[in-house]
Parts: sequence; C-alpha cells; structure tokens
Amino acid sequence: MRLRSLLFVPGDRPERFAKAAASGADAIILDLEDSVSPANKDAARHAVAEYLSGTREVVTLVRVNPLDGHMTAADVTAVIGARPDAIMLPKAEGAPSIQQLDTILRSETADDASLPAILPIATETPAAIFTLGSYREVKDRLLGLTWGAEDLPAAIGATTSREADGRYTQPYEVARALTLFAAHAAGVAAIDTVFPAIKDADGLAAYAARARRDGFTGMMAIHPSQVEPINAAFTPSAEEAARAQAIVDAFAANPGAGVLQVDGKMVDAPHLKQARHILSLAN
Repeated sequence: MRLRSLLFVPGDRPERFAKAAASGADAIILDLEDSVSPANKDAARHAVAEYLSGTREVVTLVRVNPLDGHMTAADVTAVIGARPDAIMLPKAEGAPSIQQLDTILRSETADDASLPAILPIATETPAAIFTLGSYREVKDRLLGLTWGAEDLPAAIGATTSREADGRYTQPYEVARALTLFAAHAAGVAAIDTVFPAIKDADGLAAYAARARRDGFTGMMAIHPSQVEPINAAFTPSAEEAARAQAIVDAFAANPGAGVLQVDGKMVDAPHLKQARHILSLAN
C-alpha cells in the first residue's frame, strides 16, 4: 500500500469527502477528533459512516477521539460496521494503547480478520515519548506510525514547537526522529506530520523533501493543494530511478562482488539496499 500523502477532512463536512478523495491523495483521514466540535460529534459519526458505506476511491481512515476522553467507543461503534480501512488513534502511548483500542474494536467486530489496521499519532503526550519502542510488539496491527507537533508543546507548557524560520526546536526534533526510528524498527510506514502553512508552497516542498531525505515514507496534509507537492516529493525522479537501476543492474551482473563502481563512485551493500528501495517507490 502506497502512502505518500494522507489528507485530513473534518468529519462534519461531508460535502468535502468526495473532493478530498479526488485530490490525488493516497489516503484520506475522516476526522472525528480536533476538527469537530463536541456539539457536532454525532453528526460527524453519521456522515463518516454513511460515506464509508458507499464506494471508496482511495484508502480511507477514520481518526477517532483519544482513549482518555471516553468517546472512542462511541466513534468505533458508529463507523466500524462500514469497515474503514484503518483507524487513526490520537494521543497514543505505545503498545498498551493499541491493545486497548483493539479491545474496543473486537467488541464490535465478528472476527480478528475484519479488524482495521491502526495508525497511531505517537508523540502527543509526554509519556508517549518513552513508549515509542514498544510499537514493535504490535507491528502486525499497525498501518504505520506518525507524530504531531502541536499537542505535545501544549501538554508541557511550551510556547511553540518551532523556531522563527519554521524549523522545529530541539525537543520536537527529538520527537520526530524517535518516531522515524520507531516506525522503521516496527517495519511500518513512517509518516511525517502536517505542514501548517497552507499558502507557503515553497516551504511545503522543502519540508516534504527533507522528510523523504530523512527516511519518512509519506506525510499528512491539511489541504488538497498540499497533496501534489507531497506526492512529488515522495516519488523518485527519473534520474534517481535510473541511477538506482544502474546500481541494481551492476550487482546483478557481478553477483559475487561486495563493492563496485557505478558512474565512477564506489557502491556496496547499503547502496544496493537503498537503490532497491528507490525503485520500489518509483513503481
């Protein structure tokens, strides 16, 4: 499953669902949490369930409310019968949160085979930072792993997570990096967080390029206009793919070699692994 771009849509705005699905995003996230006021939760649940019951064009997730807010079960009850492709869990705190959500899901589903995968937002509480390594224990239940840069500073009384030029301050760089490594340790998609400046196209392109450079496999979006630049950033260029193919071909032609030269540069086993990964993204 390719997950370069995952586009959020407020669950109480059903008129936007089809537009989001047609945006080019690899997945859409129908949100029942932050973008929906308490008064609109029931209406949002109904709208999301109705949409899920129809024909879907893309992978469709539902972001439920956090486990400590006593609304998760109501969210699951409302939408699980329509079989969302995955559940996004905010304010997750490691494997125990996944297991707790699974208990709720199993109470509403006939068998484990019909359980949707889970995409945790893994850094929204201080305690969550210390549980990132535990996602390996529940990797078979995960669609991927992502992080957030808004709830965590609010939780600890920080004034911001960013420098004046938009870069993350050091604590949130740590949270981002740990999420990246935790995702790869679990063998699941590493999804970078949103870029909040909708009108800053250059900033978005730079951020998405950095995310791919660092090892993220995709990124979340908050507006349809962000989808195309994100997809472009996470799709190798023709030049990248050609060089990767040259490396793969060189090792195929020299099966006993540990080190080779390609275009005048030394390549070895890590380069071969990276080349194969680039080709998997290009296809």
